Amino acid sequence: MTSVADQQTPAQAAAGRVADDDGTTTAAPVTFGKALTAALSDAMDSDEGVVVFGEDVGPLGGVFRITDGLTDRFGEQRCFDTPLAEAGIMGMAVGMAMNGMRPVVEMQFDAFAYPAFEQVVSHVAKMHNRTKGKVKLPIVIRIPYAGGIGGVEHHCDSSESYYVHTPGLTVLAPATVADAYTMLRDAIDSDDPVVFLEPKKMYWSKDAVDLKALETARRDPEVASGIGKAVVAREGTDATLIAYGPSVPTALAAADVAASEGRSLQVVDVRSLVPFDDETVAAAVRTTGRAVVIAEAPGFASVASEIVARVQERCFHSLAAPVRRVVGFDTPFPAPKLEHYYLPSVDRILDAVDDLQWED
Repeated sequence: MTSVADQQTPAQAAAGRVADDDGTTTAAPVTFGKALTAALSDAMDSDEGVVVFGEDVGPLGGVFRITDGLTDRFGEQRCFDTPLAEAGIMGMAVGMAMNGMRPVVEMQFDAFAYPAFEQVVSHVAKMHNRTKGKVKLPIVIRIPYAGGIGGVEHHCDSSESYYVHTPGLTVLAPATVADAYTMLRDAIDSDDPVVFLEPKKMYWSKDAVDLKALETARRDPEVASGIGKAVVAREGTDATLIAYGPSVPTALAAADVAASEGRSLQVVDVRSLVPFDDETVAAAVRTTGRAVVIAEAPGFASVASEIVARVQERCFHSLAAPVRRVVGFDTPFPAPKLEHYYLPSVDRILDAVDDLQWED
């Protein structure tokens, strides 16, 4: 089983903390959004082939200001606005990647990406296989996704199932400030196309990390990429909560409440939806014998469904109860005042844990 501590070298373990004169360690708080900005800036600085484009990502800096300052620093040839034409944005990225560039495109909101879906499925995901490995498409598709911001329909979809079902795509869903930086850097470095899911409600979350130290650690050849690696975000002995993206903080909050009630819950942050880390997830479930999968997306034919199936297949003889799910309902995303009923909550998670056939 891979824990956060297990997968880090000493250099990476120190990342995010800077020693003061008195020997103590501190770091300035960094938001999830600014970590993404820094990752884009560092990637563009290290490789002139990296270009960033999409709707309003230029001088405005994007709806969520993730690309703020990139046009001023790198010029309009490398960070620029496009027309409101997602299929065209994606098609242009394919052409650029085929000619040696590394385009990073932003789909302004999750559901806005649907007009580009044909390009993603028919070309981005298949070009490498279609050309017998001769043509690579190192494209990163940044998608602000999921709810929790009081947005309306077409602004809060969790569309990950469409992408994970498509062979040829890497799909990442970071949930921490440190992962926002390192996994976006890893995604841009990858020669494979990556769908990079950014939980909108977490753009303003903060953590004390040293981004320069993270970059130094990331370049250590002994440090494995976050692609394809889940981590145990919290140790526990009674049941395992499996989550990704915006559901990870909710799972951790549920574990805090459970601890106050005398129950120890382990939390696994999946991080990488494709490739999926079966080894870490299954090992975590085997240590507790009970599991709950948490995600915002509707449950039918979902990533949560796939995780349940994989856990059930690999951990059947270790399970004390069927694997439960806490997910969004099988309805379109509701109006802002109703989204708190729709999204996974601490109470819903703890209710599912209570349903795991505990002995009296």
